[in-house]
Order: sequence, then structure tokens, then C-alpha cells
Amino acid sequence: MSLVKNPAYIRLAMLGCTPGNGHPYSWSAMFNGYDREAMTKECPFAGIPQYLNKEPTEALTIPGAKVTHIHCAGEGGFTAGHVAKCSLIPNVVAKPTDVIGHVDAVIIATDIGGEHVERARPFVEAGLPVFVDKPLADNETDLTTFADWVAAGRPIMSSSSMRYTKEFMPYRHSTHELGELRFVSITTAKSWETYGIHALEAIYPILGPGFLTAQNTGTKERNVVHLTHRCGADIVVIANADMYGSFGCLQLCGTAGNRALASGDSFFAFKAQLAAFVDYLRTGVHPFPFSETVELIKLVIAGKLSREQGGRLINLQDIAPR
Repeated sequence: MSLVKNPAYIRLAMLGCTPGNGHPYSWSAMFNGYDREAMTKECPFAGIPQYLNKEPTEALTIPGAKVTHIHCAGEGGFTAGHVAKCSLIPNVVAKPTDVIGHVDAVIIATDIGGEHVERARPFVEAGLPVFVDKPLADNETDLTTFADWVAAGRPIMSSSSMRYTKEFMPYRHSTHELGELRFVSITTAKSWETYGIHALEAIYPILGPGFLTAQNTGTKERNVVHLTHRCGADIVVIANADMYGSFGCLQLCGTAGNRALASGDSFFAFKAQLAAFVDYLRTGVHPFPFSETVELIKLVIAGKLSREQGGRLINLQDIAPR
């Protein structure tokens, strides 16, 4: 059953901004198109016009959905008005809640997990479907709140774009040619708290549910996280603050073969992620079980707790909700 009144034309609100996160610009452009000159010359995130400008006009946008409203309070160093100019958004609102009654769903485009419950609360309570940027949460209390909302039937979705990485897709379908996986590694830049989920969600569709433990023997700037999985594989995730040149390097090692891959097409992954949310709004069918998001966020929390506790081994079953 559709979650919106008119599945052929879905009105979206783009809400929030955080330092270093240009999603309000790029994600809005994937629905609305964009002012090429303004985006190229004025967007504070140089990478966004670089990948947008490569796309043919006919392949740029997601049909039947538009970002009609935006709110950014300037926390990211840019204004809602400037995003609206670049990404052709007709309405700038003074408060996030001003969009209630004027849109069919909201996108919370911020990447600080500890803020997401309060950012989402008024829209969840108003019955609006909500997409929350990764990570959904970064602590057990907030994860439990989201899990309770979903259990009560509230339409909530969250994911990393890395779930949809084009280069990794074949191994989400099958790793048979590699035999039994014994070792998997993946890298990311920035912090464990904000970008660890990118690395985790990239490998989750390959390995599937069944993560058991997490142990972070690194530091806040150089996270080295060893995970175990019920399939018998050891997984190492590296989140190094300045390792921008090695984002999304994946290694799969099995009993019969191995592969080394790297993510590259950010536009494809972002657009596929947003299209999955639109499909969810139209059908009411979640593109993947919410239990996967819960398990992924438990891994984020476990990696953080382990580091803060001197590298202690954390059992995922001990992380709430249990």
C-alpha cells in the first residue's frame, strides 16, 4: 500500500545540514535538476558539480518526485536559500516543522547520529514517512527509539549509499566463485561515528546478517575495527580520518579465490539510494528489512564502545535493543 496520496507526484522536504556534508545540494539535484552555472561556480563542495555535470540530462533525476521545501539553519556553512538557488527548490521555510501539511515525506540530510531522534520526532509523530541519512543513530537509547517507532508501524528508512555501490553489486548476488569467505576488509576516510557506517553497509549485503563481535584497537583518528561473523569470516574495517584517497577499497578473500574492488561512481550510489526511498513511498514495501539497519547501527555503537573502553571485545547481542 502506498505511503503517499499521489504516488505519481511526491513532494519532499530536504531538512538539515551539517559541516562537511553536501547532501542538500546533490540529493535535491537528483530530484529537481540544478542550475549548472550556479552549482559549478558556487557550490562549496567541489566534488558535487563534478559528478553532476558528467550525467546526461535525461538520466539525472528520479521521475515523479520533487524536493519542494528546504530548511537548513546554516550549521554546515551554507544557507537554505543558496541550496534552493542551486538545486531549484521553490520553497525555503523558517522552521523544519513548517513543511508539515505541505509535503508527502521528509529527508533528514544530516550525518550526526546523535541528533537524528530529535530531528525526526516531529515528523514521525505527524505520520510523515522519513528518510534519515546515515548513521541512523550512534547510541543504544536512540537506536531503541527508532526500533520502537518502526515496530509501531511508523514509516522510517535509513541507509548508506554504499549499500548501492555499483562496483560491488556482483558480489552481493554471489561470492560462490570465491569459495567460503575467510577475510574481508574495507576502508573509509573521516570518523568511525559518521563514516564507519559507509564501510559497514558496503559489506553487509555481501555477508548478510549474523555479525557477532566488534573490537576497535585503534584511536579516534585511526580506527581499526575487527568484526566476526557467523559465516566464519574475519572482517577488518579501517576508518582513518585523512584517508580520502582510499575510500571504499574492498577486499574479499575466500577459500577458492579473491577480489580487490573499489567504489567509484558516487552519483549512481546516491541516486539508487534515493530511488529506493521513493519506491518505498510508492509501494509501502521496505527495500530491505529494518532489522538490517538495527544490526548495522549496533556495529557502529559496538566499535565506538570498544575504542572508548581500551579495545574491549564487544558482543553484539549485548547492545540494545536486544
